[in-house]
Amino acid sequence: MHAPIKNLLPGATLGVLGGGQLGRMFVHCAQRMGYQTAVLDPDPQSPAGLVCHHHIKTDYEDPQGLRELMRLCDAVTTEFENVPALVLQELATHLPVNPSAFAVSIAQDRIKEKKHFTDCKVPVAPYGVITRQEDLGALPETLLPGILKTARLGYDGKGQIRVQTTQELKSAWNEIQAHQRDAQGMPCVLEKLLPLEFECSIILARNASGHIVNLPPQRNIHRDGILALTQVHEGCLPKALQTQLIEFASEVADQLKYVGVLCVEFFILKNANPSPSEPQQYSLVVNEIAPRPHNSGHYSVEACDVSQFELQVRCLASLPLTRPRQLCPALMLNLLGDLWLDPLSTERDPIWREPDWAAILKLNGVHLNLYGKHEPRRLRKMGHITITGSDVAALYTTLNEITHILALPAFTRP
Repeated sequence: MHAPIKNLLPGATLGVLGGGQLGRMFVHCAQRMGYQTAVLDPDPQSPAGLVCHHHIKTDYEDPQGLRELMRLCDAVTTEFENVPALVLQELATHLPVNPSAFAVSIAQDRIKEKKHFTDCKVPVAPYGVITRQEDLGALPETLLPGILKTARLGYDGKGQIRVQTTQELKSAWNEIQAHQRDAQGMPCVLEKLLPLEFECSIILARNASGHIVNLPPQRNIHRDGILALTQVHEGCLPKALQTQLIEFASEVADQLKYVGVLCVEFFILKNANPSPSEPQQYSLVVNEIAPRPHNSGHYSVEACDVSQFELQVRCLASLPLTRPRQLCPALMLNLLGDLWLDPLSTERDPIWREPDWAAILKLNGVHLNLYGKHEPRRLRKMGHITITGSDVAALYTTLNEITHILALPAFTRP
């Protein structure tokens, strides 16, 4: 039994499980639209907790904290997929919740996730499931070289080890299991390593009646397993590929009966020998889903008339969904904590300092977004910069002026 869905107009209180930057941007958007906001997150300095109307400083499974969230809120969402699915299930018996516990449970488990993709007839990389030591010997050698991935709790390249040989696979499996507290261990999947050309993502929103709208498909560049740059402009992706991405992502959402904002990530492969019967230059496989707004969609705040966070608010409040329109070309550069390290730092004696924001903000079309995290750390997402403008070539010129100021490697236009 779930709480009934109803229109929640401005003045209602919208809650979010999780206090990170995605929660912060959801809260900002909800407040702009006239809603009260509540955040449940144990960190008293959490980015979203610092800006909401009500911050419940408890663990996600704390009964008292959950009762307070239900008392305050008219509907609840989540900003990250590792919130316990059972918590969402319990909340949903008292008030509207999206995404559903079922959808989040699929995103939390790579094995279930890949089965869902296969059921949707969306292409996936060849893979094998490993739940115990004995499964290693049953895997086909054609899956090597590959990437061993934990079935749960992997993000930003964590929980992934590249393996070339059977011996490396065994060593990687043992390494992963050695770090598990659960006596049952951590199930894994081994994915065949494919000739990756580039990566894409698409962010969509689906309401309870099945209506879907989407942001433009995004081309992404990762460094060290973490998103570095998102590119959204004319000529970035072939039109036929964009159509395919939208169709596959929509099918994934429909088969989940998904409600909320969903990001679907894809690997794009280059066809080695296009033929008259298969003239497409590229093929694709789906990588994973994120049941929430996504790092690659941050550009939508400045570059689209409806951002991914407004779509999240509209889904949660059961308001009409309108198709976002991109108003101008855009690039989005991630800012990691490493940028706060002084070049004279050493591993043993790190020296932290603020990047030269004044030099960056002199440039046209630059939008600086910092997340309010009180302490920079290596590889920690501290903020992002969106660059907008009508001239794509000028965007890349500005981008590489920024990378020069920040001492980052330059980027090239696709």
